[in-house]
Amino acid sequence: MIGYVTLGVSDMARAKQFYTDLLEGLGAKVLLDMERIAFIGKNMGAPMLAVCQPFNGEPNHPGNGNMVAIPAGSKEAVDKFYRKAIELGATCDGEPGQRIPDMFYGAYVRDPDGNKLAFFEFG
Repeated sequence: MIGYVTLGVSDMARAKQFYTDLLEGLGAKVLLDMERIAFIGKNMGAPMLAVCQPFNGEPNHPGNGNMVAIPAGSKEAVDKFYRKAIELGATCDGEPGQRIPDMFYGAYVRDPDGNKLAFFEFG
């Protein structure tokens, strides 16, 4: 249902490095790089994350209420993604923990441009 999600960034090189390093364990890599926008994922037929400098040339702004949620695969993987994101320069926006008893475990960070990410596991 989702082809790709786009996040506005201020530094393309930094954003591509951050997301490829963060998501390498999921098999993600830069699939298409068109200078102003780059698509990161497993393959062009699977959901992707795109990072871009805004088309209108204005500064990027993280959306209030916008968030990209990345399925981690396990609670341990949520913790691992969270720690790796912090090591790569993200800031904490909610440490790993059980959010809904026996249903949702998650962690939240802000990437170097302020975009909000969640790592989660249902169950």
